[in-house]
Amino acid sequence: MSRRLTGFTPSGDLHLGNYLGAIRPVLADQASDDTDTVVFVSDLHALTLHHDPAEVRRRTLEFATLLLAAGLDPDAGLFMVQSHVPEHTELHYLLECLTGYGEAQRMIQFKEKSGRQRQVRTSLLTYPILMAADILLYDTDEVPVGEDQRQHVELARDVAVRFNTHYGATFTVPRAVHPAVAARVMDLSSPARKMSKSASSAAGALRLLDQPDALRRKIMRAVTDAGSAVAYDPDRSPGVANLLDILAGCTGARPADLAARFDGYGELKRAVADAVVDTLSPIRTRYLRLASDPDHVRAVLRAGAKRARERAADKVCRARSAIGLLPA
Repeated sequence: MSRRLTGFTPSGDLHLGNYLGAIRPVLADQASDDTDTVVFVSDLHALTLHHDPAEVRRRTLEFATLLLAAGLDPDAGLFMVQSHVPEHTELHYLLECLTGYGEAQRMIQFKEKSGRQRQVRTSLLTYPILMAADILLYDTDEVPVGEDQRQHVELARDVAVRFNTHYGATFTVPRAVHPAVAARVMDLSSPARKMSKSASSAAGALRLLDQPDALRRKIMRAVTDAGSAVAYDPDRSPGVANLLDILAGCTGARPADLAARFDGYGELKRAVADAVVDTLSPIRTRYLRLASDPDHVRAVLRAGAKRARERAADKVCRARSAIGLLPA
């Protein structure tokens, strides 16, 4: 049995792309007898940039509630909030002791984000090492990621191999995998860029908590392309291709096969709107029910953190001993 780990950073709003690309694959893994899942809300990663503390707390609970509403089974694997398991941060420091400054500085996301800020937090430089700790703490075999995070998994691999070489076999060496289901879901208002959790792209993102009327309105206003023929050509007609990808993601059909069913853009958009509403409305309904009892969600998270700590404590103990720390 392989173990997969997926984290969700509580910044912005979860959207259809997150559901198709990350949440639904987790649900499929939980339904499989071949995969053990570790799912967590990575609230510590949300602290690397300027943030509102109350907003981080609110979104952390919102993300956890949405994952449960989407169908996540907290008893089928580990499910917790990252900061509720202090072994993440303890292992983070131990791994920092094996990671070079140059390695951290070469991370593409650090280069991009630090270049846009006047003051750069040290945590922005070191959070890929915390991500390595997240992964290595649970003997993770596979980490489903997009291309923008693949470099971070490679760092986790390098650190694991280095630790095992210097101090003895301690960590499973993970590998990055691409979720099998997910076509890239692009922004409806600008199909050259990915759909984003950022509030700045609200008009082009299909949020999991959007009301059905809002979902339909955004889809009917989606950017298409010159001409009127419906064909799947991501290079020449990215707007139409995105709509077909969304419809395919919701229905399980192939985008090219779906294109042949429509005579015009209006008909395609109405079909996409119906499919998206059918996919997301049940999640929103369950979310509203769960959100009315936040104490229940918090109890689920406490139970998950307890189970995670029981598993993580042994790994940290082994790492501490291997690296040379005196037992307490």
